[in-house]
Amino acid sequence: MTQTLSDGVTHQPVGPMVDARPARRPQDVRLEGRFGAVEKLAARHAVGLWDATQGHDQIWTYMSAYGPFDSWSSFSDWVATRTQLEDPFSYAVLDRNGAAIGVATLMEIRPAMRVIEMGHIVYAPNLQRTPLATEAQFLLARYVFEVLGYRRYEWKCNALNAPSRRAAERLGFTFEGILRQHMVAKGRNRDTAYYSMLDGEWPSRKRAFESWLAPANFDTDGRQRKRLSDFMGGGGR
Repeated sequence: MTQTLSDGVTHQPVGPMVDARPARRPQDVRLEGRFGAVEKLAARHAVGLWDATQGHDQIWTYMSAYGPFDSWSSFSDWVATRTQLEDPFSYAVLDRNGAAIGVATLMEIRPAMRVIEMGHIVYAPNLQRTPLATEAQFLLARYVFEVLGYRRYEWKCNALNAPSRRAAERLGFTFEGILRQHMVAKGRNRDTAYYSMLDGEWPSRKRAFESWLAPANFDTDGRQRKRLSDFMGGGGR
């Protein structure tokens, strides 16, 4: 329970004092994991991403403003545009061979408020439901909290996007509610589901990720022995 404080002058309730120093903006870094790596999206990643995502239109359905792409030219132009943006700041997810098979993005960046969002996630089918898919999210969350210094990490998605909502809960984000008629996305109404993870929650989330990703949690065929939710304390997969 949050303690109710008084401002000492008007005696009205106020929140606790916090470290008001701004967080840092995302940088061009490479985050190494056991199953792959995450690095800033660059033009060189376009070919791998195109090969991995071409023909899988379903992965673009809930993107609010782009995709699917009907040609290499339009896709490569999109990647080139994304590489130039500071917000959203896009990262490529690389497999052990260095092939780009996904994109994850830090966005809605508010250093003064120490708030940042994970979004614009594009995972090719061969990345979905793999240890690397989870590890990439762990690497970025750790970077957000421990290196950049954010205190609130957000996850928002179309309220109809059931896989994204399950992923948020599985990854340790807390559901906060739905903003009705929040956006017009590709000409359609979008209600937006809000989730968050806080800096005070990160240590326990980190332990859960590390326990799940540990070699001992996978059998000789690479199958998980325990679910991430078992370590998080939830009931998901």
